[in-house]
Amino acid sequence: MLKNQKNIRIAFVGAVEEGRECLQEIINYGGNVVGIFTFTEEIALKTSGAVDFEEISIEHNIPLFRVKSTNNPDAVAQMRELKPDIIFVIGWTRLVSAEILEIPRFGCIGMHASLLPRFRGRAPVNWVIIHNEKETGNTAMQLNEGVDTGKMVAQKGFPISMADTCQTVYHKVARAGREMIVEILDAVNAGNLPSIQQNDAEATEMPKRRPEDGIVDWQKGALDLFNFVRALTHPYPGAFSYLRGRKLFIWEARIAHYPHLKSHISNWENIEPGTVLGVSDGVVVMTGKMELLTLHRLSFEEEEELGWRDFVKTYKIQVGDVLESEIEVTVQV
Repeated sequence: MLKNQKNIRIAFVGAVEEGRECLQEIINYGGNVVGIFTFTEEIALKTSGAVDFEEISIEHNIPLFRVKSTNNPDAVAQMRELKPDIIFVIGWTRLVSAEILEIPRFGCIGMHASLLPRFRGRAPVNWVIIHNEKETGNTAMQLNEGVDTGKMVAQKGFPISMADTCQTVYHKVARAGREMIVEILDAVNAGNLPSIQQNDAEATEMPKRRPEDGIVDWQKGALDLFNFVRALTHPYPGAFSYLRGRKLFIWEARIAHYPHLKSHISNWENIEPGTVLGVSDGVVVMTGKMELLTLHRLSFEEEEELGWRDFVKTYKIQVGDVLESEIEVTVQV
């Protein structure tokens, strides 16, 4: 427990589930949380994965401030009035201004869902899976005016298995965050908070992902596409293709090995990637490198998500159907 937890004033800034779980960990630890900052309802509706902090605020009698940004003059003034000794910024999608950074004597502590300095920037959970990383983690750092460039105060790694998806990796990230909260509060209390400079030579920075970036490129190999699908599945917008002129979301896929298929198809090398080759144990699709992917959960846009058997039956999916990487437009002349 934090020996003088009632004397160390903690402000919290967050908007998503990871942040709420870390806040609960601070409260369980005995931390003196003097204020919670989260998005206005309008901004929250536009933020992927946003959760409400009102219940935890009421339960523990902690003032709740709904802001468009912590950098707004009103929010800065509210933060100053709280006189926090340390500010935790976890699960927040905006940079924090110098005005906020200079308020707490122990600094602003943020978390980033990767093993910094690799995968700085946006959507780290999605990117590490897309890049077929075997390990990732969560890093706590002293925030500065850069993007994920602050000195590290704690870091926890964990493996990524072939069974993981963006959702399961996110849960592992959140668990690592909760564990680091205890370490950080212990260190603050003991007066020995770590401060480890990142090695910029090893840094990579990833761009923002948009829903339209989920288009499947069937020219890629089965492993790349398997990673792509599981990186973008729920709760994210999903990987998608086009079939019969309709947008088709692919929520679950697996790498397939059917050596007997090749012996039964004479023009194997000439089959177009995206072509359906079978509907047994999944919708079997040819990919680039003459590899196979089976699709197991699918949905047309604005339609119910179905397992592959129901999908095949409902939409009469047949061998020879072709999944496209762009919608076909028929022009009549």
